[in-house]
Amino acid sequence: MLKEVFSWIKAIVVALVIAFVIRTFIFVPVIVEGESMMPTLQNADRMIVSKISNYVGEFDRGDIIVFHATESKDYIKRVIAIPGDTLEYRDDTLYLNGEAMEEPYLDDFRAQMNGFPLTENFTLEQVTGESVVPDGQYFVMGDNRQNSKDSREIGLVSKEDVVGKTNFVFWPLDDFGTVEE
Repeated sequence: MLKEVFSWIKAIVVALVIAFVIRTFIFVPVIVEGESMMPTLQNADRMIVSKISNYVGEFDRGDIIVFHATESKDYIKRVIAIPGDTLEYRDDTLYLNGEAMEEPYLDDFRAQMNGFPLTENFTLEQVTGESVVPDGQYFVMGDNRQNSKDSREIGLVSKEDVVGKTNFVFWPLDDFGTVEE
C-alpha cells in the first residue's frame, strides 16, 4: 500500500515538474483581449505562445508577439519594424527603409473601410523620437489600426519584454489553426 502511494506521489511530482518546465520555457496559453488585432484575431481567441522564439534568433516583420506592456498587462501585436529599420506611414502605405511594403493581413479590413485609410500618416521619429529602430527594440502595431494601443502610443517594445511569438489559435474551434503573418 505504501509503495503504491509513493508511486502516485512520484508520478504527480514528475507531471508537475514537466508542466512547470513547459509553461516556463516552451509554451504558454494566452487570451486575446480587445479588438486591436481584428480582423486577424478576435476578442477572446485563445492562443499558444511559443517562448522558444525568445531563445533562438530575433523576431521578424509580420510576427505576432505577446509582450509585457505594463507589470500587470500583456499585449498582443504585430511586429512592423525591427532593429535598424526606418519607418513611415504615408497615404495608408507602410514604408520600411524607404521601400513600400505590402501588408496582406490588412486586405480584409481595408475592403471593409470603403476607401478610408486604416493608418494615419506618421514617421518613426515623430512617434518615438528615434530615426532608426534601435538594437533590441521593435515597433509593433495592432491590425485594427484605428483601435489599437501600440508603439504609436506606448513606444518601442524591448526584446526583454517579449513573452514570445504566437500564430496558433486553439479556441474557438471555428478559428482553430495558424493565423496569417
